[in-house]
Amino acid sequence: MSAGNVSFIKDFVIVGFPGLQSHYYGLVSAVLFFVYVCTMVGNAVFFTLFVTNKSLQKPVYFFIINLVACDVLFSTTILPKIISRYWFQDGSISFLGCFLQMFFVHYFGTVSSNVLALMAIDRFAAVCYPLQYHTIMTNRNVLILSFVAWVSAYVPCLSMIIRAYPLPYCAENTIVHCYCDHISITTLACTDRALYGFPAFVIALVVLLGSLVIIVFSYCCIFVAVLRISSTKGRMKTLSTCSPQLIIIALFFLPRCFIYLSSNIGLKFSTDLRLIIIMLYSLLPPMINPLIYCWRTEEVKKVLKILFQNKQIAFTLQLP
Repeated sequence: MSAGNVSFIKDFVIVGFPGLQSHYYGLVSAVLFFVYVCTMVGNAVFFTLFVTNKSLQKPVYFFIINLVACDVLFSTTILPKIISRYWFQDGSISFLGCFLQMFFVHYFGTVSSNVLALMAIDRFAAVCYPLQYHTIMTNRNVLILSFVAWVSAYVPCLSMIIRAYPLPYCAENTIVHCYCDHISITTLACTDRALYGFPAFVIALVVLLGSLVIIVFSYCCIFVAVLRISSTKGRMKTLSTCSPQLIIIALFFLPRCFIYLSSNIGLKFSTDLRLIIIMLYSLLPPMINPLIYCWRTEEVKKVLKILFQNKQIAFTLQLP
């Protein structure tokens, strides 16, 4: 059947993990709910620290706030529906709702990729051009770069929606995934998916590898600059300013690259294992990132230390 604008499916059903037995549904929904709450609380704490402390209102933290927004919005896009699937056995999602979820899943993922590239550029400027850093990374430039990161993600994600939405969906409506994404939706179309799947794969690869190339280039320059520092202490101090970002970048890119490459070299996984890997790289970074910001960044650690000391003094004064 050729593509057209008539679809016979009114809604989709999100299956989640197909091999999961029903007596584990409560446990899985509780774990996912715990992840969601931790993500919301952790990112809210960092956002509050950023807003209330002028010492954190610097370019690198402005970029992190963009990542915080992406993490919160991405988790909110996918978790409530899959929690409902296991908590209330309600996996149905409307036809339009599924495509909206698909758009936001890819959109926030693309923005996160762009922001990570900007964070790498920020560290590149700080390490390689320290004297010009404040001239390069002005508030105006940071705002422009952040705006570009959000706007540039719109076109590739919208193009996938425009190509996928008119396909004829006239048979199966069960999505063997934990959320609606381009592959899981278009595989249900009653037409040859190759014409639509390959361009989407190219777009995803360009977006992912484009940001990754910028990150790799930036950090190669950083490592070269670090090797030129004469003292070991100076090298370690410079690298320590980059370590939080390197951890975040590894958590974001390595599993995604593994999944993309494995699917194209013929490496097969069971459906449940593949979905577990996808959910881990989708949900763990938004939950863990605030901990990395707080415990691997000296300025944030100082703010937290002062905050706890003030709370401790206030508590001591209240004692009789």
